[in-house]
Amino acid sequence: MPPEPPRSDRRITAPRVFWPALAIIATFVVLALALPEQMGELFSTLNNTVVGDLGWYYILVVSGFVLFSVWIAVSPMGRVVLGKDDEAPEFSLTAWFAMLFAAGMGIGLVFWGVAEPLNHFASPPPGTGETAAERARAATDATYLHWGLHAWAIYVVVGLAMAYAIHRKGRPVSIRWALEPLLGKRVQGGLGDAIDVIAVVGTLFGVATSLGFGVKQVGAGLAYLGVVGEVTTGLLVALVVAITAMATTSVVTGLDKGIKYLSNLNMGLAGALMLLVLVLGPTVFLLGDFVSSVGSYLTNFFTLSFRTLSFQGDDGTSWLSGWTTFYWGWWMSWAPFVGVFIARISRGRTVREFVTGVLLVPTVVTFAWFAIFGGSGIHREIFGQGGLVGPDGAVDTDAALFQMLGGLPWSSLLSIVAIVLVVVFFVTSSDSGSFVVDMLASGGDPEPPTWSRVLWAVLEGAVAIALLVAGGDSGLTALQTAAILLALPFSLVMIGMVMSITRALLAEHGRTERAERRLLADEIAGQIARTPDLREKAYGNGTTDGLRATVPAATPDPSETRSVPTRE
Repeated sequence: MPPEPPRSDRRITAPRVFWPALAIIATFVVLALALPEQMGELFSTLNNTVVGDLGWYYILVVSGFVLFSVWIAVSPMGRVVLGKDDEAPEFSLTAWFAMLFAAGMGIGLVFWGVAEPLNHFASPPPGTGETAAERARAATDATYLHWGLHAWAIYVVVGLAMAYAIHRKGRPVSIRWALEPLLGKRVQGGLGDAIDVIAVVGTLFGVATSLGFGVKQVGAGLAYLGVVGEVTTGLLVALVVAITAMATTSVVTGLDKGIKYLSNLNMGLAGALMLLVLVLGPTVFLLGDFVSSVGSYLTNFFTLSFRTLSFQGDDGTSWLSGWTTFYWGWWMSWAPFVGVFIARISRGRTVREFVTGVLLVPTVVTFAWFAIFGGSGIHREIFGQGGLVGPDGAVDTDAALFQMLGGLPWSSLLSIVAIVLVVVFFVTSSDSGSFVVDMLASGGDPEPPTWSRVLWAVLEGAVAIALLVAGGDSGLTALQTAAILLALPFSLVMIGMVMSITRALLAEHGRTERAERRLLADEIAGQIARTPDLREKAYGNGTTDGLRATVPAATPDPSETRSVPTRE
C-alpha cells in the first residue's frame, strides 16, 4: 500500500501533477485571449476530425460501457462491498442520490430540458418521417439516448474503478490507482502523472465551459422577466463572480456541509418545479408521453445505441457529430470529475448497489424531466400557440425554458424558481468540480488544504470570465472543444479501467468462492462428527481416522485475507 500523501496547509503535495496542469490551463487561456480566431479555426478542425471521423469509435466504446455496467451488476461480483465487508454506507440513500445527480448532469437538465427536444423536433435525424408525430417521437428517442443509460454508464466505469481502489484497497483519490490491477507499479511514475494531468485539465475545462454557458441562460431568464434590459458581457461577468463566490464558500465547508446541503436543496427545487409544470401544463398528455417514450426508448434501444447514420451521407455524419458523438465525448470529458466525486461519496455501497443506483435511478428521473419539460414544449408547438421554434427552424436555446414557462399559469413565479435552480445547480457543479480537481492535483488527498480548494474554484471562474470577455460564444466553444478532445485519450484510460476492475473483481470473487467452499466442507465435517448415525456411516469402524480422510479439514490459504479455522 503506498504511503499517504503528506498533509500540509502550505506546500504542494503533488507537484508533478499540479504544475503541468496549471501550465496547460494558463497556456490555453493566453492563446485563446491573444489569438481567438486562429484558436477557433484550429479547434474547429480538430473537433471535426475527432468527433466526425471517429464517431463510430465513440459509439462502439460507449455502448460497450453500458453492456459492461449491466454485466457487472447482475454477476456474483456485485456482492463486493466498496469498503470493508461490514462497513455501512457513509451517506444516506437520499443524500447519496442528491449529490451524484447534482454533480452528474443537474445543470444540463435545466439548460437542455426544453431546448434539446425542440431542436430535434425542428431538425430531426436524417431519415425521420415528415409528420409531426414522427418527428416528436424521434426527438424524444434521441434525447433519451443522449441523457440516459449511456451517459451514466460512462460515469459508472470511472466511478466504480475509483471507488474500488479508494475504499476497498485504501488507495489515494487519484485516477491512476484505478489502473493499478492492470499497470502495477507503473502507475506511480510518469504514466500515472500524465493520466492525472489529463483528468485535472479536462475537469476544469468542462466545469468552466458549463459555468460560462450557464450564466448566459441566467441572463436570458433575467431579461425575459424584465429584470435587466439587455444581457451584456458585464452582467455575465458579474454572474460568474457571484456563482464562483458561492461555490468557493461551499467547497471550503466540505462534503458533509455545503455540498451535501446544496445538493439536497437542488433536488427539492427541481422536484417542485417539475411537479408544478406537470400540474399546470397538459398533465394527461405528459403522463401518456412519458409512458410511450420510455417504451419507445426500450424497444429501439439497440438500434439507437449503434446508430451511425452511414447511409444518410453527409447529412447523417453532420447530425451525428453535432449531437450523439458530441455528447459521448462531452460525457467522457466530465467522467474524471463525476466519477471521482461519486466514488468519494460511495463508501460502504456494494458494487450492485453502486451500479444500480448510478445507472438506473438518475436515468428514470432524467426521462421524467425531459418528458415533462420537453413534452410541454413540443405539445405547445403541435397543439398550442407555437412560437418556440422560429420560422427558420431555429430554437433559442438560452431562453427556450423561459419561453415555455411563459405559456403556463404563474409563469413569473416558475421563471424565478427556474433561475434559482440554475444558480444552485451551477454552484454544486462548480464546488464539487473544484473539490475533485483539488483532490487530483493534491496527489489524491481526500481532504485537500483550504487554500488549494479556493485556488481551483477561483480559477474555474477566471477562465470562464476571460473567455467570455475575449471571445464570447467562440471562446467558450473553443474551451468546450478542448475538453472534448481530451476525451479521446481518456477513452483509452477508461478501457483500461474496465479491464482493471474486471480483473480485480474476478480475482476477489474467486477468493471468496474458495473460502466459501472450505467453510462448507468444514461445516459438513463438523456435522458428521456431531451426528452418531452419520459418523457411523462415514467412519465404518467407529474411529475418527476415516473422518480426516473422508472430509479434509480446512487449511489456511496464503492468498486469502482471512482464513477459516480448522475444526476437530
